[in-house]
Amino acid sequence: MNEPDSSQTQFWVKRWEVGKIPWDLGGIPPTLVSFLTRTRTPTRVLIPGCGSGYEVRAFHEAGHDVTAIEFSAPAVAHAREVLGPLGDKVVHGNFFKHDFAATRYGLIYERGFLCSLPPARWPDYASRMASLLSPSGRLVGLFLYGQEPEPPPFPLTEETAAGLLGRSFRLLRNESVAVSVPVYQGLEHWQEWEKIES
Repeated sequence: MNEPDSSQTQFWVKRWEVGKIPWDLGGIPPTLVSFLTRTRTPTRVLIPGCGSGYEVRAFHEAGHDVTAIEFSAPAVAHAREVLGPLGDKVVHGNFFKHDFAATRYGLIYERGFLCSLPPARWPDYASRMASLLSPSGRLVGLFLYGQEPEPPPFPLTEETAAGLLGRSFRLLRNESVAVSVPVYQGLEHWQEWEKIES
Protein backbone atom coordinates (compact mmCIF):
# COMPACT_ATOMS: atom_id res chain seq x y z
CA MET A 1 0.00 0.00 0.00
CA ASN A 2 1.38 3.41 -0.94
CA GLU A 3 1.77 5.89 1.87
CA PRO A 4 -0.01 9.22 1.21
CA ASP A 5 2.53 11.76 -0.03
CA SER A 6 2.03 15.18 1.53
CA SER A 7 4.22 16.77 -1.16
CA GLN A 8 1.44 16.07 -3.68
CA THR A 9 -1.47 18.44 -4.23
CA GLN A 10 -4.06 15.68 -4.09
CA PHE A 11 -3.13 14.79 -0.50
CA TRP A 12 -4.14 18.28 0.65
CA VAL A 13 -7.12 18.62 -1.71
CA LYS A 14 -8.63 15.50 -0.12
CA ARG A 15 -8.01 16.84 3.38
CA TRP A 16 -9.76 20.12 2.57
CA GLU A 17 -12.62 18.40 0.78
CA VAL A 18 -13.47 16.29 3.81
CA GLY A 19 -12.74 19.07 6.31
CA LYS A 20 -9.81 17.23 7.89
CA ILE A 21 -7.79 20.34 8.70
CA PRO A 22 -6.67 20.00 12.34
CA TRP A 23 -3.93 22.61 11.84
CA ASP A 24 -6.52 25.37 11.26
CA LEU A 25 -6.41 27.70 14.28
CA GLY A 26 -9.53 29.56 13.19
CA GLY A 27 -7.82 32.93 13.51
CA ILE A 28 -4.56 34.81 14.01
CA PRO A 29 -1.88 33.22 16.26
CA PRO A 30 -1.21 35.49 19.27
CA THR A 31 2.53 35.37 18.51
CA LEU A 32 1.85 36.95 15.10
CA VAL A 33 -0.23 39.69 16.74
CA SER A 34 2.73 40.38 19.04
CA PHE A 35 5.17 40.41 16.10
CA LEU A 36 3.03 42.85 14.11
CA THR A 37 2.75 45.11 17.14
CA ARG A 38 6.53 45.43 17.46
CA THR A 39 7.32 45.40 13.71
CA ARG A 40 6.07 48.72 12.42
CA THR A 41 7.92 49.12 9.11
CA PRO A 42 5.70 48.03 6.20
CA THR A 43 7.26 45.61 3.75
CA ARG A 44 6.34 43.14 1.02
CA VAL A 45 5.14 39.88 2.62
CA LEU A 46 4.67 36.39 1.18
CA ILE A 47 2.63 33.63 2.87
CA PRO A 48 3.28 30.20 1.30
CA GLY A 49 0.75 27.44 1.95
CA CYS A 50 -1.64 30.01 3.42
CA GLY A 51 -4.57 27.63 4.07
CA SER A 52 -7.57 29.64 5.31
CA GLY A 53 -5.61 32.86 4.91
CA TYR A 54 -6.44 34.54 8.23
CA GLU A 55 -2.96 36.03 8.41
CA VAL A 56 -3.42 37.81 5.06
CA ARG A 57 -5.85 40.20 6.72
CA ALA A 58 -3.56 40.68 9.73
CA PHE A 59 -0.57 41.66 7.59
CA HIS A 60 -2.74 43.85 5.35
CA GLU A 61 -4.26 45.71 8.30
CA ALA A 62 -0.76 46.28 9.69
CA GLY A 63 0.13 48.12 6.46
CA HIS A 64 2.10 45.41 4.66
CA ASP A 65 1.86 44.56 0.95
CA VAL A 66 0.89 40.91 1.30
CA THR A 67 0.59 38.04 -1.20
CA ALA A 68 -0.35 34.47 -0.29
CA ILE A 69 0.00 31.30 -2.34
CA GLU A 70 -1.76 27.95 -1.89
CA PHE A 71 -1.88 24.92 -4.21
CA SER A 72 -5.06 23.25 -2.91
CA ALA A 73 -8.07 24.58 -4.85
CA PRO A 74 -10.56 23.95 -1.98
CA ALA A 75 -8.24 25.82 0.39
CA VAL A 76 -7.97 28.75 -2.03
CA ALA A 77 -11.76 28.88 -2.34
CA HIS A 78 -12.11 28.80 1.45
CA ALA A 79 -9.46 31.51 1.95
CA ARG A 80 -11.14 33.77 -0.60
CA GLU A 81 -14.43 33.28 1.21
CA VAL A 82 -12.80 34.08 4.57
CA LEU A 83 -11.02 37.15 3.19
CA GLY A 84 -13.78 38.67 1.09
CA PRO A 85 -12.37 41.71 -0.78
CA LEU A 86 -8.82 40.67 0.18
CA GLY A 87 -9.31 37.27 -1.47
CA ASP A 88 -7.55 38.43 -4.63
CA LYS A 89 -4.31 38.46 -2.62
CA VAL A 90 -4.41 34.63 -2.60
CA VAL A 91 -2.71 33.07 -5.63
CA HIS A 92 -3.69 29.53 -6.64
CA GLY A 93 -0.32 28.00 -7.45
CA ASN A 94 2.61 25.84 -6.42
CA PHE A 95 5.11 27.74 -4.28
CA PHE A 96 8.02 25.78 -5.74
CA LYS A 97 7.02 26.26 -9.38
CA HIS A 98 5.23 29.62 -9.42
CA ASP A 99 6.96 32.40 -11.37
CA PHE A 100 7.50 35.23 -8.90
CA ALA A 101 9.55 37.01 -11.62
CA ALA A 102 11.87 39.58 -10.04
CA THR A 103 9.71 40.09 -6.94
CA ARG A 104 11.60 39.83 -3.67
CA TYR A 105 10.07 39.95 -0.21
CA GLY A 106 11.11 41.64 3.01
CA LEU A 107 9.27 38.99 5.00
CA ILE A 108 8.06 35.44 4.42
CA TYR A 109 5.62 34.04 6.97
CA GLU A 110 5.74 30.37 7.95
CA ARG A 111 3.01 28.43 9.67
CA GLY A 112 2.41 24.77 8.97
CA PHE A 113 4.03 24.85 5.54
CA LEU A 114 7.49 23.44 6.26
CA CYS A 115 6.17 20.70 8.54
CA SER A 116 3.69 19.64 5.84
CA LEU A 117 6.56 18.77 3.52
CA PRO A 118 8.43 15.45 3.67
CA PRO A 119 12.01 16.11 4.87
CA ALA A 120 13.35 15.21 1.41
CA ARG A 121 11.77 18.47 0.20
CA TRP A 122 13.21 20.64 2.96
CA PRO A 123 16.39 21.66 1.09
CA ASP A 124 14.15 22.96 -1.75
CA TYR A 125 12.21 24.94 0.85
CA ALA A 126 15.35 26.52 2.31
CA SER A 127 16.82 27.51 -1.05
CA ARG A 128 13.49 28.85 -2.33
CA MET A 129 13.02 30.97 0.80
CA ALA A 130 16.52 32.40 0.52
CA SER A 131 16.08 33.20 -3.17
CA LEU A 132 12.74 34.99 -2.63
CA LEU A 133 13.87 37.15 0.27
CA SER A 134 15.50 40.55 -0.12
CA PRO A 135 18.93 41.08 1.44
CA SER A 136 18.43 40.99 5.24
CA GLY A 137 14.85 39.82 4.68
CA ARG A 138 13.33 37.61 7.35
CA LEU A 139 11.65 34.21 7.44
CA VAL A 140 9.36 34.40 10.48
CA GLY A 141 6.56 32.41 11.99
CA LEU A 142 5.65 29.19 13.73
CA PHE A 143 7.99 26.24 13.27
CA LEU A 144 7.24 22.76 14.58
CA TYR A 145 9.81 21.00 16.78
CA GLY A 146 9.70 17.61 18.43
CA GLN A 147 8.72 14.05 17.55
CA GLU A 148 5.75 12.87 15.48
CA PRO A 149 5.14 9.10 15.34
CA GLU A 150 2.75 9.31 12.37
CA PRO A 151 3.71 12.22 10.11
CA PRO A 152 2.68 14.53 8.60
CA PRO A 153 3.37 16.88 10.26
CA PHE A 154 7.13 16.48 10.04
CA PRO A 155 8.70 18.38 12.97
CA LEU A 156 12.21 19.80 13.07
CA THR A 157 14.91 19.24 15.65
CA GLU A 158 17.44 21.92 16.59
CA GLU A 159 20.03 19.99 14.60
CA THR A 160 17.94 19.67 11.44
CA ALA A 161 16.92 23.34 11.64
CA ALA A 162 20.53 24.47 11.99
CA GLY A 163 21.59 22.29 9.08
CA LEU A 164 18.67 23.35 6.92
CA LEU A 165 18.56 27.09 7.55
CA GLY A 166 21.94 27.85 9.11
CA ARG A 167 23.77 28.34 5.80
CA SER A 168 21.50 31.14 4.58
CA PHE A 169 19.90 32.46 7.77
CA ARG A 170 20.75 33.71 11.25
CA LEU A 171 18.29 32.89 14.06
CA LEU A 172 17.26 36.15 15.75
CA ARG A 173 14.41 35.00 18.00
CA ASN A 174 13.16 31.67 19.32
CA GLU A 175 10.21 31.39 21.72
CA SER A 176 8.05 28.42 22.65
CA VAL A 177 4.35 28.95 21.94
CA ALA A 178 1.60 28.53 24.55
CA VAL A 179 -1.53 28.82 22.40
CA SER A 180 -1.77 26.30 19.56
CA VAL A 181 -4.10 23.80 17.92
CA PRO A 182 -4.19 20.36 19.65
CA VAL A 183 -2.23 18.65 16.85
CA TYR A 184 0.65 21.13 17.33
CA GLN A 185 0.31 21.70 21.10
CA GLY A 186 3.68 21.99 22.82
CA LEU A 187 5.58 21.70 19.51
CA GLU A 188 5.39 25.19 17.99
CA HIS A 189 8.14 27.77 18.33
CA TRP A 190 7.91 31.36 17.14
CA GLN A 191 11.15 31.99 15.26
CA GLU A 192 12.64 34.83 13.26
CA TRP A 193 15.42 33.97 10.81
CA GLU A 194 17.30 36.76 9.03
CA LYS A 195 18.78 36.12 5.62
CA ILE A 196 22.56 36.47 5.62
CA GLU A 197 24.46 37.42 2.51
CA SER A 198 26.92 34.79 1.33
